[in-house]
Amino acid sequence: MTPLEKLLASRRRWETEFEARSSKDKKFVTTSSMEVPPLSWTEDPAQAEAYMQKLGFPGQYPYTRGVHASMYRGKWWTMRQFSGFATPEETNQRYKYLLAQGGDGLSVAFDLPTLMGRDPDSEWSLGEVGKCGVSVASLEDAEILFKDIPLGKITTSMTINSPAAIIWAFYIAAAENQGWKRSDLGGTLQNDILKEYIAQKEFIYPPRPSLKLVVDTIEFATKEMPKFNPVSISGYHIREAGSTAIQELAFTLADGFTYVEAAIERGLDVDEFAPRLSHFFNSHLDFFEEIGKFRAARRIWATRMREKYGAKNERSLLCRFHTQTAGCSLQAQQPEVNLIRTATEALAAVLGGTQSLHTNSMDETLALPSEKAVTLAMRTQQVLKHEVLAGAPIDPLGGSYFVEWMTDKMEDGANEYFNKIEAMGGVVRGIESGFFQRELARAAQVYQTEFDRNERVLVGVNRYVQEDEQIEIPILDISEEACRQAQVEKLNNLRRRRDGRAVQECLDNIKLAAEKDVNVMPHLIAGAHAYCTLGEMVDILKEVYHEYEEPVAF
Repeated sequence: MTPLEKLLASRRRWETEFEARSSKDKKFVTTSSMEVPPLSWTEDPAQAEAYMQKLGFPGQYPYTRGVHASMYRGKWWTMRQFSGFATPEETNQRYKYLLAQGGDGLSVAFDLPTLMGRDPDSEWSLGEVGKCGVSVASLEDAEILFKDIPLGKITTSMTINSPAAIIWAFYIAAAENQGWKRSDLGGTLQNDILKEYIAQKEFIYPPRPSLKLVVDTIEFATKEMPKFNPVSISGYHIREAGSTAIQELAFTLADGFTYVEAAIERGLDVDEFAPRLSHFFNSHLDFFEEIGKFRAARRIWATRMREKYGAKNERSLLCRFHTQTAGCSLQAQQPEVNLIRTATEALAAVLGGTQSLHTNSMDETLALPSEKAVTLAMRTQQVLKHEVLAGAPIDPLGGSYFVEWMTDKMEDGANEYFNKIEAMGGVVRGIESGFFQRELARAAQVYQTEFDRNERVLVGVNRYVQEDEQIEIPILDISEEACRQAQVEKLNNLRRRRDGRAVQECLDNIKLAAEKDVNVMPHLIAGAHAYCTLGEMVDILKEVYHEYEEPVAF
């Protein structure tokens, strides 16, 4: 079969899949009422071989043009607004508001004590309870957080890492108390501990036992929760820490390959668990660079999963990802301009083929989002969907000389990093040696130097500055003292009411499971149902795994 014949055969297969998957009730026309074709491709025989090798058709290997044949013609991206603040009661009301405004799924932001596995009455929690997210310390908090929200019908994403297995146990127990089966539940647990050592620094245990906990969740989800993504392999925080687009791409996928290898080593078949792995990327300001990054991610993931790990299930090859617009691109000066930045970044994510999207609010450099700001962030996505019709053509920039050049540059740069990481013994060894920390520090220094020299323009910051600017947008004010008092009082009441003997028995079982190196998830869920607190379960694991101090890297 000639390259052109292969292209035509693939096109026919794509057309069949597209017709089966696309929605028949959607009409896609331009502002001038011209019908928008779903896809464009080359029909030049001279380009057929290169086209099939590097691009292909949507829903077909190597998935450069999208993970599904119909993409947004079949299902729009999920509008998943990240939210959480103060007490579970207050965040529950915000969730209901977001759902009423057209949100499709929940995305939970936790406060710093929760992220670090500490209860609100810990001395280490003082000043931080409810400030950067919602405070969750027990199953009771989880039950309040999701009150009147049917967890078996709506997908939930949770941005939690070091204590992810415990927070997931709270969520599972809350859903079970609502009457749902574990197999009913759909959503995503971030649970990407490797990127914590690389970028965000919210780690508790050393890398190797932490990696074991991640594999525990993968194994548990594979066996009992087939609709749930147990890991969202995250580049977002790597980019926020100052990385380049290539570093974000390479380090994120390298982390993902490490989880794949660890799960295979556990004895899991790659095609049993890989279809439920997902990714989480940053969408930054360089429009074309970001689109090239997203397209390269799909191609790299598919190629490695098939050629290196022997995946045969097509779903194992799919790099499905959530995207969030770049928080580090937002500026405190002239905050309304952040709406323009976010809209551009969101458009890049959609044209790059994201499966779900969070758009940052304009006031996030000043405080957690107000209702007005979060509504405008949601409206940004709705304008892209309904008015811009950004999802009407599939991969509309595919075939552009510049976009294909950028996609190749992203892929080549990532492969160079993969070779370096493999040569040093893998991601964990790179973390322990300080390699990733040094790489991010160098990239951040270059960016800052360019800004300091006025070679990089930030509108309203180092050019087009407004003197004596007055901020006239509403700011969400959170009283940490009142929030902490409410959470501590609730926690004290819980400790008085619960069965102390059952709590101690569950904690003993968690410790024993960790010592025996078996899967701790069933024991964490039992602990959640007994109303063990987050801090209690984290501390009992510390007795086995200890705490981690990262090496100083310059």
